[in-house]
Parts: sequence; structure tokens; C-alpha cells
Amino acid sequence: MIKIFKLEIPVCITVLFFGTLVSCGEKQTHTDQALRTETPVSSEKLPTTSPFEQSEDFKNYWYAGEAEISSYKLEQARYGELRDGTAVLVYVTEDFLPEKQVKADRYSKSNTSILKLNATKKFNTGIYPYSIMQSTFYPVSNTKHAIKLSCSVQEWCGHVYSQLNNRDLFEIKSHSYFESEADQDIKLDKAILENELWTQLRLDPESLPVGNLKVIPSLEYVRLKHIELKAYNATAELKNGVYSISYPELNRTLAINFNAQFPYDVLGWEETYKDGYGINAKTLTTVATKLKTIKSPYWSKNSNTDSDLRKDLSLE
Repeated sequence: MIKIFKLEIPVCITVLFFGTLVSCGEKQTHTDQALRTETPVSSEKLPTTSPFEQSEDFKNYWYAGEAEISSYKLEQARYGELRDGTAVLVYVTEDFLPEKQVKADRYSKSNTSILKLNATKKFNTGIYPYSIMQSTFYPVSNTKHAIKLSCSVQEWCGHVYSQLNNRDLFEIKSHSYFESEADQDIKLDKAILENELWTQLRLDPESLPVGNLKVIPSLEYVRLKHIELKAYNATAELKNGVYSISYPELNRTLAINFNAQFPYDVLGWEETYKDGYGINAKTLTTVATKLKTIKSPYWSKNSNTDSDLRKDLSLE
């Protein structure tokens, strides 16, 4: 089992200002943003220095030519209210080109083996629907940060997209339909990525960073809350099948519940923060509860007769 690793202190980070997705006629405000505080940073470092040792159980589970698909009942905070919806986590191993940072068309010894997570959410806000997807491409070696992240959010006002590539620095491109955001490019010094923790957990929960840390929140949260994209002070704890992160500067907590036994599947999560604007702002907790999990080569299940698999996932 991999030991807890050392965390390097990140240097000052250039700031990127992502816009929130508010309703079309709603004015953007910063009333939700908490005062910043200084927290001691752990001297431990992500990622681990020793490559992840793949057990036979791991190989049989993750290299069987199937993806793991889990569905969740979702109560999502948005505009100061909880919205009913669904979430799906799709985990699958893939060969990745480390330079182009895309999925490889064919196998090569020079490819990087990654554990990919496609995380989706669907819910309605009044008359119009929301669709959110985040993708994380994390090396199975567990010795590097995620190679790539992406996030897209669509609703009837428009859509936004952001992508992070792990090169000498973190390189981020952002595109939005809001005038104040437009098209942006930025480079950040490397730090722990909240997005990558969901994949690192599936390799070895004991390797997750704990204590006082610097963490870049999920791209989804940055988008929805209109905050600077940077590393924030955070405190993380791993206890009894729950990995929790608290961000005092953001008044936000995230707790991921998982099976403490291999394959360490995610049982659900809770995310608490102040949501909404003006008089509608209140502290709410987004809750996701697992419905079903299946293993399937879903990319080949695209005929009408395969739609019954959605019933198996309680998505129909």
C-alpha cells in the first residue's frame, strides 16, 4: 500500500476570474465570497514518489475492457434552492498520449495509462435544464497530477467550457458567453486539484493528502460560484470511509463517502456552501446518493435495444 506522500508548498499563483452561470437577466455579485484567511500548509507533497503497485484484483477489475458506471440520486443547490436531478460517474482506464494529452488511437509503450472519470449532472432550474460534465485524466502510476481536466456547463442562456492541461505549469483555457469572461488563457503553478482526488481515491484511498493543504477547487465549483481559479487553503481528513475537505476561505466543505474495500467505489457525496444571490442566498447541502453500479463497455451499447441498460441504472 502506498504511504501518505509529501506536499510541496505552491508559490504565488496568477489569478483567473471565472464567471458564474446566473440566470440570463440576473446581475452577478460577489456577496458569496468569504474573507480570506491564512492557514499553515503541510510539508507533505502530492503526488506519491513510488509508482502505484497494481494488484491482480486491480488489473482484473480495471483492464477487463469495461467501464464502471454508477448512477446517483442528486439534490443540487442552485440559486438558493435544492433541485432534484441525477448524477453519473463513469470510470474507465485508457491509453493516453502524454504530449498531445488526448486518448490514443492505438496502443504504444510510450502511452500513459490513465484512469478517466467522466462526471455528469442533470437537473432543472425552473423552466430550463442544467447539464454539467467534468472529465479527469489521472495517471494510474499515481505519481503525477492529473494530466488533463475539462468542464462544460450548458443551460438555456448559453454554455461555458474550461480546460486545464498539465505541462510545465497548469495551462487553462476558458470560453464563455458572458462579456466579462469571454476567452481567457492563464498559467498556474501546480497544486493539488480537487478534481483529481476522485480518481486518486479509486487507486488507493490511503494515498490521499490530509492535513492543512493548498487545493484548487473543482472546475464546476469555480464556474458556478464565480471565484478566482487558484489554490485555496484547505484541511483534509480521511476517516472511516469518508474523505472530507474543508475550505475556510470559501465556507465550503466536501465529503466523499466510499467503500473502504476494493474497488473503493463512491457511495455518495455531500457538498455544503452558501448558494444563491441577495435575499435568496442561504447555506445549502448538495447530496448525491448511489442508485446502481454496472460494468459495461458502454461505447458499444448504442442501439435502441441497449436502452434497457438505463433502466438498470435507474435513469429511466
